[in-house]
Amino acid sequence: MASIIASYVVTPKEETPKGLLCLSESDQMWRWSHATTIYVYNNNNNVNVNVNELVQRMRDSLSHILVHYYPLCGRLSWTEGGRLQMDCNTKGAILLQAESTKTMDEYGDFSPNDDSIKELMPNLDYSQPIEDIPLLLAQVTKFHGGDAIAIGTAISHTMSDGVSAVHFINSWAKLTRGDALGPHELPFLDRTVLTASRLPALRFFDHPEFKPPPLVLGRTDNIEEQKKKTRAAMFKLTAEQVQKLKQKANIGDYESKERPVSRFEAIGAHIWRCACMAREHDKNQPTLAKTVVDIRNKVNPPLPKNYFGNALANTVTSTCCVGDIISESLSYAAKRIREAVERISNDEYIRSHLEFVARQERVDLIRTQFLEKGEYRANVSFYGNPNITLGSWTRMPVYEADFGWGKPDYSGPTYVSPFDIGIVAPSSEGDGSVVVLLCFQIQHMQNFIKHFWDI
Repeated sequence: MASIIASYVVTPKEETPKGLLCLSESDQMWRWSHATTIYVYNNNNNVNVNVNELVQRMRDSLSHILVHYYPLCGRLSWTEGGRLQMDCNTKGAILLQAESTKTMDEYGDFSPNDDSIKELMPNLDYSQPIEDIPLLLAQVTKFHGGDAIAIGTAISHTMSDGVSAVHFINSWAKLTRGDALGPHELPFLDRTVLTASRLPALRFFDHPEFKPPPLVLGRTDNIEEQKKKTRAAMFKLTAEQVQKLKQKANIGDYESKERPVSRFEAIGAHIWRCACMAREHDKNQPTLAKTVVDIRNKVNPPLPKNYFGNALANTVTSTCCVGDIISESLSYAAKRIREAVERISNDEYIRSHLEFVARQERVDLIRTQFLEKGEYRANVSFYGNPNITLGSWTRMPVYEADFGWGKPDYSGPTYVSPFDIGIVAPSSEGDGSVVVLLCFQIQHMQNFIKHFWDI
């Protein structure tokens, strides 16, 4: 059990701009609730750092870095059409200090969605008005016995995607350990560069990523599938296993391609295929895979590397038959994933995508794919059974967050969507191995695991 022993409201060290901050169409698309990440440190380097002193340094460095990241001190509010607006009112971020009665080993592998991991994260009360909910919270927890600690962070997804969040955490860590930030490390905060008004659509496209995905054959809605219980699991693929999947995915459709299949394409195809086999649907059951693309370098002109905000766009594969995903080579599914990513890599398409969002009278109706368990709606874009959601953290430097105790022994999300999803994340070894974080329907999980290890 972890108990809070100190709580701090942290505001910028200096005066910062006040008033409303423009949110882009991409910001409006993502859930306003928080994306949570854990960093676990076992002090393997025997660094002489007192936890109380570390928390005070983190508090001081947070007040300094919030001068540059001042939107994280503000609050959100609702406006017309289910849209959000951002008020830079410096109400502050929250930093918590906690102590646990458990050892680090008693928390297991820190698998996402596990009840025990929640006590290592800031508690978020979504029943209160959105104007009262902090956008940034962090909790430092000392484990019982030894010097191990965990740092749990929670950042509203409206404010930041994964790339921006990791850059912020790593910059905060750099200040905490006593280093200075270079000009290139400071955030670019002008979100108007990714609005439809600044990037007008020159051509309009059909957008399958906003259309309802397939239902289970014989069903007229997805309510029953939304209600089915899921559980999370975590699997580690060695570098050799990753390479074997890549080799399998390069046979067939990709054999003559100039660029070989990527690690994410191969693993994503494997996850999709295993899901199709595990569910045991009719071979004619339609299915698709959804993923997300970082559009920083896809728009023209490209966004600054230090752009802080959401620079993401959903994309989906073409609709396939379960029988083809299973019977064809792994390259069949990998090719569909690549095609989906390449579609959203076109500047014209991205502009049309942003314009589509801007023209919606009710943005919340296309944001509802982020509904969580306990909230069911028939018109939600549901990417669970018979579909799959795929994500990748492999290019995010989550193991660079050194607050003074060295780099983390483990880092990863503490929560993933309760509907069928597979996330490919880096491992701490840095040797080409990866971690697959999966949330899948319980009734199909054992079958999935059996097929997953058949590499």
